[in-house]
Amino acid sequence: MSKIRKVVIPVAGFGTRFLPVTKAMPKEMMPIIDKPVIQYVVEEAVDSGITDIILVTGASKRAVEDHFDYNYELQAWLKKQGKEEIRERIKKIADMANFTYIRQKGPYGNGTPVLNAEHVIGDEPFAVVWGDEFFTGGKKPRLKQLIDVYEKYEDIVLTGMRVDAEGTRRFGIVDPVAEVQKDVWQVKGIVEKPGPKEAKSDIGAIGGYILPPDIFQALKNTKRGKAGEVWLVDAISKLSKDRPMYVKIVDGVYRDTGTKKAWLKTNIALALQDKDLKTEMRKFIKSLL
Repeated sequence: MSKIRKVVIPVAGFGTRFLPVTKAMPKEMMPIIDKPVIQYVVEEAVDSGITDIILVTGASKRAVEDHFDYNYELQAWLKKQGKEEIRERIKKIADMANFTYIRQKGPYGNGTPVLNAEHVIGDEPFAVVWGDEFFTGGKKPRLKQLIDVYEKYEDIVLTGMRVDAEGTRRFGIVDPVAEVQKDVWQVKGIVEKPGPKEAKSDIGAIGGYILPPDIFQALKNTKRGKAGEVWLVDAISKLSKDRPMYVKIVDGVYRDTGTKKAWLKTNIALALQDKDLKTEMRKFIKSLL
C-alpha cells in the first residue's frame, strides 16, 4: 500500500466574494489573526504526515508562493533586532514541507486543478483539500483521520460532518450504505445540496478527500457540469460506481473562510481561543452588546 504523502490544494480562484480586497491579494492570504488562511490549511496537512504540498495557482497568486518561500532579508533584519522567536517562526514556514507550484490550465471548475497535478502525483494515492477551509480542535488533524481510514480500506475517503436542515441545502449529502466502524460509513454516492426533504442522511460531504490515481482518468472522462465547469465530485461519483467509497465523520470543528461572514466568525472564534487575545476580545464583544 502506498503511503499518502502528497496533497493538492487548488488556490487559483478569483475570490470574488471578497472584492475589492482580492483584486490584488489572493483570498487564501486573508488573515486569521496573524496567519493567512492557507497556512492553517498547509499546517493541518503537514501535521497529518504530508510531506509534499502541491499548490495549483493562478495569475494573481504570487503572494501565496512568496509566503512559503524564504525571505532572507526579513530573517536577517529580525536576527539583528534580537527577535529570534519570530525569526524562527518565519523560517519554519518554508521548512515544513516540499512545495510545488503549478499554474492552472483548462476549463474552470474544481476538477481542473486536480487534473493539472497528474504529472506530479503519478500513480500514488493522494489528498485534496481546499485553500479556504480547515478543521481545529480534533484529537487528530482532519487529514490524518482520513488517512487512517484509507490505510484500513484502501479506497476513496471523503470528509464528513453532521449537518442540520440548512446544511442539506449548502453541502453535498452522502447516500449511506452502512456504518463500517464508528463514524465511518460506506456510501453509494453524494447528492449535491438536496435539501432536507430529499437528503438521504444528515452527513454532509465537506472538502477534503483521499483519492486513488484513477481519479485522473475519471476526470478526463467526466462531462462538464453546470456552467460548463469540471467538477471533482462528478468524477468521484463516476469512480465510486466501480469501487467502494467511505466517509469519515471528522472529529473537530469546521472552519470556513469562503464568505465574509464565515471569515469573520472564524477570526472571532480563534481569537477567543488565543491566550493573548481572549480576555480583551471578550470584553470588547460584551461592550458591543
